[in-house]
Amino acid sequence: MADKTLSLDAKKTALVLIDLQYAIVGRDVQPHAAKDVVERSRRMADALRAKGGAVVYVHVNLQDFMQLPSDEPTQLPKDIPAMASEIVPEAGKQDGDLVIAKRHWGAFAQTNLEAELRARGVETIVLAGIATNIGVESTFRQGTGLGFTFVVVEDACATFSKEMQDFAFKNIFPRAGLVRSTDEVIAAIV
Repeated sequence: MADKTLSLDAKKTALVLIDLQYAIVGRDVQPHAAKDVVERSRRMADALRAKGGAVVYVHVNLQDFMQLPSDEPTQLPKDIPAMASEIVPEAGKQDGDLVIAKRHWGAFAQTNLEAELRARGVETIVLAGIATNIGVESTFRQGTGLGFTFVVVEDACATFSKEMQDFAFKNIFPRAGLVRSTDEVIAAIV
């Protein structure tokens, strides 16, 4: 069994929060309620920011969502209000936090996220948000391929079924990263 101790150098760590925006937070998710994911994300953001770490809010631009040929394309209404893509205030975004707009699932694809993190000396990404097996997992897969270390926060992630959450946290995240709780992450920030 792997060593469970965790130490996060705030100066080399970024908290990347996926899709804590009106259209996503308003959905029914499991196994953690969206309001709890948002609250735990805010607690981690406050703790990391207080020690000089970077906080990144990623949101999908639903008005410009990239549609690719697929058997089950994402069905978005034509008249999505701009507010649907905005970060909810409860997530705690502050001046100085980085905001990344993406056009598809992963936060690294066709965005400046990697360049922004490298410019800040980030080596470790603490990852949370909604939906676990969509935006969070896509960002995790892309970022591990770029050489970042990941800590994925189970109780600050949610998706559309308990089975989806369990699969990601039992079969995907532990194979290329660390899985921890909000409290473990906050306690590890130095």
